[in-house]
Order: sequence, then C-alpha cells, then structure tokens
Amino acid sequence: MQATAQAQPNIALIKYWGKRDLERNIPAVDSLSITLDSLWTRTQVEFQQDLKDDQVSIDGKQDHHQAERVKNCLNFLRRKAGVNYGALVRSENNFPTGAGLASSASGFAALVTAASKALQLDLSDSEISDVARRASGSAARSIFGGFVEMPCAPGDAIAKPLLDAKAWPFTVLIAVTSTAVKHTGSTVGMQLTARTSDYYRAWIETAHEDFVTARKAVLTRDFEALAEISERSCLKMHGVMMTAQPGLIYWNGGTIEGINRVRELRQRGVPVFFTIDAGPQLKAVCMPEHEQTVRAALTDTPGVLKVLSSALGDGARILSNPSQETTH
Repeated sequence: MQATAQAQPNIALIKYWGKRDLERNIPAVDSLSITLDSLWTRTQVEFQQDLKDDQVSIDGKQDHHQAERVKNCLNFLRRKAGVNYGALVRSENNFPTGAGLASSASGFAALVTAASKALQLDLSDSEISDVARRASGSAARSIFGGFVEMPCAPGDAIAKPLLDAKAWPFTVLIAVTSTAVKHTGSTVGMQLTARTSDYYRAWIETAHEDFVTARKAVLTRDFEALAEISERSCLKMHGVMMTAQPGLIYWNGGTIEGINRVRELRQRGVPVFFTIDAGPQLKAVCMPEHEQTVRAALTDTPGVLKVLSSALGDGARILSNPSQETTH
C-alpha cells in the first residue's frame, strides 16, 4: 500500500487571502493561478498495518510542524478507504520549503495524490483537489496544470483547469531574496488580517471583479491586461496584510528592488510583470523569448540571492518509477 506522486507549486496571479469557512478551508475569494514546471515536490506515502501513528519527514528531517495537517488529511482519506493504518510519509522539495514559494501547495497536492493511489481510492482529479484544499487552499490548484481557476461558489470552492500550459507559454523567473522560513504562516496571517484590518472588507468586495478581468485576459491571450490586473491583485493583497494589527510585512529590500526592476523593464517595452505571494520572493512572469533579458535584470538586482526559471507545467501525477523521472 504505497505510491509516490509529484506535484508542482502554483503561483496565484489573482490572489486569495482569507477564509470563508475555516472547517472546510474554503477561501474567501476567487483565485487564478499558473502551475510551474521545474519546481517540484515528490512525496511517497506507505501505509503499514502495524504502524500506530503517521511519521512525516520533509527533505530528510522529521517534521512535527506539518504532522498534524498531514494526519488530518490522511484521516479523511482513511475514512473513505475504511482502513486505519498508519503511514510513512517522505517528502522532498527541490526548492526552499516554507519560504513563500508555495511548498504547501505542491506538498499537499502530492500527498493527497499519492495517498489516494496507495489506498486504491478511485477519485477523480476534482475529488482529489477537494481533499487537498482542506489541507491547503492553494493545493487545490496544484492538482491541475497550466492556468487554473478556483471560483468561490456560495457553498464551495472548486479548482479546475482554465487553459493548457502549451496554449499560452509563459516563463516565470523567481527572484529568491531569502531562504528562511517565513515568520507568519499563511493561515495564521489570514485570520489575523480578517480580524484586525480595516481594509479587509474592501479586499473581499473587489476581488471577484479582478478574477473576472484576469480570466478574460487569459482566454483572449491579452498579456498587457493580465499583467495589470495581476500586479494590482498582488499589491492589494499585500496592502491588506500590512494593515493588519500588527502589520504583516513579508517583503524585504530585495523584494522592493525587484518590483522596481520589473517596472523599469515594462517601461522599456519588455512584456513582463511581477507577483509576490506571502513571502519575500518575487516572481517575474514574461514571454519565453524575453527570459534572458529578465533573468539578467533580476540577477543584477540588489538583494536577489539567485534566480530560478520555470515554464508552465502539468498537474499532480503518480510516478511509476520515481528514480527515473526527469527534473526538467
């Protein structure tokens, strides 16, 4: 009863920040994302009849911080399968964990995909996405590749593919400005913001319009429109974070320098825009033919430690022979 899965992190272009239903982990607003290719999480789940409790390791180290979330996720699947075996969970990332690069999205997407297979549950991608969302809202989107939308219906939020990765190829340059674990996790930060920010209601009330605008831009391949609304959504999210009490400031100096550098490139006619999740890493999204120009500009930016590059990628999947999988 074991399986190994791979999932990639996704980068939200239209952000969500806040929960409408904490118990089911339903986001407060719609979101739209792109799934990356070259960054990945690989997770092996092995259920053992004589194992009394789950054992979780990430990048070769026991992880007690995530153990409870993993256990809750596995319990949901165990109930469906009618078993109570403990599980050995071994996960590895080829990028910094917990540093604002959506490792929880790829991690829980890979976990649910592998565990479902190991338990021989015949779940659809939508069902797997629903289970993943209960552990990490953004993990629901990493089940799918390319452009992914997650509209919030009155009683639910269901991620689904919007546009295939090959239909509109992008390159994402990730300016890593810190490899440290972020000081405040997203769930805690969302609860603090909803409870204390005077601007939170305005964030909720305007998010759907941003989602509709971005969705149209993707379907019509309007890069400029997508660039403008993505940057707006990013700055609005960080603005409402900063107005929490105490204010949540995930950026550092390198983040701000990166924003200025991307804006300079846009002013020179380079088709590129920035987005930043709950962390200090800046993501610059551009057309593939401009990758080297953007990479050179970010590499030369003060505070940037290194620049990672990725195309858009596929959704979560089972690895039949993990040792022979390519890393793109």
